[in-house]
Amino acid sequence: MKTALVSGVVFLLPKAGGNGIICYMRVLFFNYEYPPLGGGAANATFCILREFSKVPGLEVDLVTSSIDDKVHVENISQNVRIHRLPIGKNAANLHFQSQKDLLTYSWKAYFYARKLIKKEKYDLTHSFFTVPCGFLSLVFKYQFNLSYIISLRGSDVPGYSDRFSFIYNFLRPLIVFIWKRGAAVISNSEGLRDLARKSNAHQEIGVIYNGVDIDHFKPYESIRRKDKFIITPGASRITARKGLKYLVEAVHKLLPKYPNLFLKIMGEGNEEENLKKLVKDLRLEKQVEFLGRIPRENTVGYYQEASLFVMPSLNEGMSNAMLEALSCGLPLIATDTGGSTELIEEGKNGFIVQMENSQSVAEKIELFLKDENLRTDMSAASRKRAEELSWENVAKQYAELYRGIIRNL
Repeated sequence: MKTALVSGVVFLLPKAGGNGIICYMRVLFFNYEYPPLGGGAANATFCILREFSKVPGLEVDLVTSSIDDKVHVENISQNVRIHRLPIGKNAANLHFQSQKDLLTYSWKAYFYARKLIKKEKYDLTHSFFTVPCGFLSLVFKYQFNLSYIISLRGSDVPGYSDRFSFIYNFLRPLIVFIWKRGAAVISNSEGLRDLARKSNAHQEIGVIYNGVDIDHFKPYESIRRKDKFIITPGASRITARKGLKYLVEAVHKLLPKYPNLFLKIMGEGNEEENLKKLVKDLRLEKQVEFLGRIPRENTVGYYQEASLFVMPSLNEGMSNAMLEALSCGLPLIATDTGGSTELIEEGKNGFIVQMENSQSVAEKIELFLKDENLRTDMSAASRKRAEELSWENVAKQYAELYRGIIRNL
């Protein structure tokens, strides 16, 4: 039997057959977020399932949330289906999931998935987020003897989000228990893996990075604004965790010297009004533009017109926005969190800045404002790094992991 090494953890893979026989697998997938609902984890699920649709012999059913009051079943392809369950969402609350939303999803997903399991013969389940989705996988392991995989996404790891600081105290034992009973636990960055090991130092955790669509997100130098130096923090939810107030403050510090500096912010979120108030208080209304939610397929132009990507986040897993900026050939400035140091080679394609420090952010931005050649050189380095990553490779790694687990059941 062959083995595959995924960032330090060895997984068994099936022997390559010489007779051309395809290994058939049926997987039940859980993620309460799926576009247009949610953020980075939703996009990652969409991209992985899109690539799964091209894998011979692999059938996947995703159980996720609806954005209205109806159940919807959609086919991405003949072998990949999306089951959307109503949990009380609508167009006005797509990007923030309350504890009530998660409980509603868990309750409805349990009964819906139970029917699917009795109808279909699944080989294993795969959950994005340890809670609530991983708890469903745990229950079905005991009820139907189904092995499961957990994909860590950020907020499901104790210590990741200040928003859940109190509840982590109660959930930590359950989270660790779910990890221990899984066939595999996979992080999307080494930083998130290291954080998870603070809860259980002996937990085996593999790393499969988020990917990026390098054919869609690509440089287009002819549309980059030469009359403006545009900064983008990428397409993401506007939350306090993103640290955007430090970027706004950095723009304020630099503006007297560099009047051609502009900031364009894509997305919506519960910190948006506070950020708009800060922009107004600093009299930056002409320099900072709030674009609202942009469909992901339409975000590429905003990366291509920009000169620099800046993400002063307080915590990340592996940022989809950073990957998209990388693929569009943008130099990167980010705090040391999540996967940023895995995408930024200091001084080669960007810089790491101090957390919660607008002066540190401003100093690094100014390096690019003063030196166009620096931007050009780092742009090329970013694109080269992005070409090493793709959603196709991510999906292949997960499919190989599925095969190895199923082969050893």
